[in-house]
Amino acid sequence: MSELTLFNKDKLPAYLKKIEMDDSSRSLLGAGGPPRISIKGNVFRKFVNGQEVMKNEDRAMNVIILRTAQEDYRTYYGGVYKEGENKGPKCWSSDGVKPDSAVKKPQADTCANCPQNIAGSGQGESKACRFSRWTAVALENDIEGEVLQLVLPAQSIFGKGEKGKLPLKQYAKFLAGHNLPITAVVTEMRFDTDSATPKLTFKPVRPLEEAEYVKCRELADSPEAMSAITMTFKSYDDTDSEIEVDEESEAIVKAAAAKHATKPKVETAPVDDDEEPPKVKGKKNPDDVKSVLDQWADDDDEE
Repeated sequence: MSELTLFNKDKLPAYLKKIEMDDSSRSLLGAGGPPRISIKGNVFRKFVNGQEVMKNEDRAMNVIILRTAQEDYRTYYGGVYKEGENKGPKCWSSDGVKPDSAVKKPQADTCANCPQNIAGSGQGESKACRFSRWTAVALENDIEGEVLQLVLPAQSIFGKGEKGKLPLKQYAKFLAGHNLPITAVVTEMRFDTDSATPKLTFKPVRPLEEAEYVKCRELADSPEAMSAITMTFKSYDDTDSEIEVDEESEAIVKAAAAKHATKPKVETAPVDDDEEPPKVKGKKNPDDVKSVLDQWADDDDEE
């Protein structure tokens, strides 16, 4: 039996498809947070207990977005990343206003006044403290399977986008303009090949069948979904470890802080671009999801 066949759930005996991990296996695997999808290196990778177990090099993946965190989180790692490191951040915020109480060495009292929130504190003119949106998703071809965590970087969340290539917030606005919740459709996540760093765009594929929708609403309220969107770094036992900062990075941070000391250039929250998401011709509020998706597909064919 090949490895591919062994880990294909459709090939497993029925009694093994819903069996849970036992205590012995958990103890050998160790802690590593919820199962998740990573987009490192512009490749979809699945991690379980902190270990990569498989990867999908296709440019796109179809999922159902079950639930997202209510706020955009902030994380600051500091230092220079070393390949293979799995350290937690030095500072983080789950409300985007101030560091969480669990942070042992906050970078500032508030995010608005933080030197890591200044343009230039990161690489180039970027900020060292980054936004992200934590989401819980299910795979279209495995709705009965596990809930997966997906942490989306800022460039996958904000921006204008274009029809067929929308960042998350514009995508949600597009669907909301037609009275459609994001959980009611299968969503295509696709890597933007024009981006130098991993960036996903989003597009609706099809409406969920009624039974699928009922199942996904159940998953959205599950403890696994709540765990996937809840910011916690308790799994990383090395957040107190000092990350060695090279002299160049340290100088950049100090220079940026000094430059903006009197009039800091800070951003309390990303601002969406004024451009509205693409409109669908025809009815403003269609009676069913399929008419929206069909119209989108027709527009693509015209171009």
